[in-house]
Amino acid sequence: MRRAYRRMARVTGLAGLALALCLAAAPANAACRLALALGLDVSGSVDDVEYRLQLGGVADALMASEVQAAMFAMPGAHVSLAVYQWGAEDQQNLLIGWTDLKSPEDVTRVAESLLAYEARFRDPYTALGAAMRYGAALLRERPECWQHTLDISGDGPSNAGPAPRDALTDPQSRITVNALVINPGSRDNVTKDLTYTKTLLEHYRTHVLRGPGAFAETARDFDDFKAAMTRKLLRELRPAALSLAPPVQ
Repeated sequence: MRRAYRRMARVTGLAGLALALCLAAAPANAACRLALALGLDVSGSVDDVEYRLQLGGVADALMASEVQAAMFAMPGAHVSLAVYQWGAEDQQNLLIGWTDLKSPEDVTRVAESLLAYEARFRDPYTALGAAMRYGAALLRERPECWQHTLDISGDGPSNAGPAPRDALTDPQSRITVNALVINPGSRDNVTKDLTYTKTLLEHYRTHVLRGPGAFAETARDFDDFKAAMTRKLLRELRPAALSLAPPVQ
């Protein structure tokens, strides 16, 4: 038992030392541990009420105390955030350009900016693949960040543009793609019963998710979007465990 404890302590100490060395080696203005791009589906299936619930849900989730605790869990290694909305193949709109979140005040400014937006797309097509390519291009602008995560929210399957499974073809890509799958139920003119929701979730799991640890979160409807986004951000923002220590023998 004592031998096992000493081994565990040695591994923990080495991992902590490795983390400290990473932080010390990173330039003060470039210690970005995570680049997170949020892509929000605002195609024609999203009405004005759902649009407000979606942007307000992101803003509220970012302001949640538990989310900010995870966001600022590594002093000296910040999170960088970009937010865009998407619809048909040629419809992507950057809402928040890359913003380094180093303090609660930075998060507040982002949340207030999101709440101020009004425009959404009216085109009924849903181009998931094009949205993923747009998000990947954004993430390539932050090569200095240790992790790159693309976070796609949507309420329907891809029906235009490149297929999601073919959207990101670079074998050297470090991008992890997660999803938030929304079932708006009777809030629009598309019937989405329980069976359809399962199919939609499988659509995202099969064609959208990629990278180590990729996952899909679900929201029952747009009223549930804030809670689902909060859960997802908590998983994405928690610092990843370092695996630099030698294996225990």
